Amino acid sequence: MGNTTDELVALGKNFSKDNKDVENLRDFDQLLSTGEIISASLMSMSLRNNNVKAVSLTGQKAGIFTDELHGSARIASIDEKMILNELNNKDVVIVAGFQGVSGYGEVTTLGRGGSDTTAVAIASALNAEKCEIYTDVKGIFTADPRLVKDSKLIRNISYNEMLEMASLGAKMHPRSIEIAAINNIEMIIKHTMYESEGTKLNNNEIKMEIRNAVTGIPTSKGVSKVTINNIDDEPGIASSIFLPLSEMGISVDVIVQTAGNDGKTNLSFTLNDNDLESCVNELMKNNVSKKEFIKTQSGLGKISIVGTGIQNQPGYASRMFKTLSENKINIEMITTSEIRITCIIKSSDLELAAKSLHKEFIS
Repeated sequence: MGNTTDELVALGKNFSKDNKDVENLRDFDQLLSTGEIISASLMSMSLRNNNVKAVSLTGQKAGIFTDELHGSARIASIDEKMILNELNNKDVVIVAGFQGVSGYGEVTTLGRGGSDTTAVAIASALNAEKCEIYTDVKGIFTADPRLVKDSKLIRNISYNEMLEMASLGAKMHPRSIEIAAINNIEMIIKHTMYESEGTKLNNNEIKMEIRNAVTGIPTSKGVSKVTINNIDDEPGIASSIFLPLSEMGISVDVIVQTAGNDGKTNLSFTLNDNDLESCVNELMKNNVSKKEFIKTQSGLGKISIVGTGIQNQPGYASRMFKTLSENKINIEMITTSEIRITCIIKSSDLELAAKSLHKEFIS
């Protein structure tokens, strides 16, 4: 069906300029949900033309219940009886992904990439052995093939590694992986048009202590940095900054606080480019800091090395920083987890950084 959702978004934006208006968000969800319904209906009709007994269901008819947050709703429960009843007399049940229904009976959407989340949630509700995701890539690669030509297909990857990769730009929705991990559903990512084994997500692979700990090098663009200088260093200041942003649906990623002087501190964090203007407006509205103390920087990107055991094996961080330094790539911010080291750099340096780190750790 191509870019149906993008076309529906463009149509809706002709009439809706206010992204906070609840009624606009409600209508926007109803509009966007029709794209998947059209695809599901046509797929069902196509299968019946080929003598396959099929039926299509909307998210509501499939028993997918969500919270009430329009545009980025989260799945609360699935009444699997709806789907199982249809499977009793049909060969194939097609469920419109990306959508559900709130407790008030309102149509909701799960946000972009929500079809993956729908698929894994249904697989979990039905106690399925596995969930296969067919998409426009052959699987998960060690780096973005558009940036690194010799990137390699990852045959097996753990849920935790994939969760980090997805949140940093790899071709999967983090929410779908979280559901798969919690319910121990094996996922397989394959290409729609080509036969291949794809990438398996599970925790079955046996790994020893001596190994290359780096599984992949994900990258993502569209990152902005906000720095608030000279704010009061007192309990509750971080909450006063991030709680209003959370209520607006603005997701904040890397957070770094540095020491200031005379009871003051400096705080930096990253967010999506699209949220930058709304974020700064909200900070000004809440009198968090004077305008001259709020600095912003766009045109940034994230690059990471991801793999279980990175923090338990010395040398990976220093090798990463040395490689970037040798290529004259400046690091704006650094953040780590047990299985990830992430650097914020200029978007224009992402390709060189990805190639260099892939050569250092994987090639």
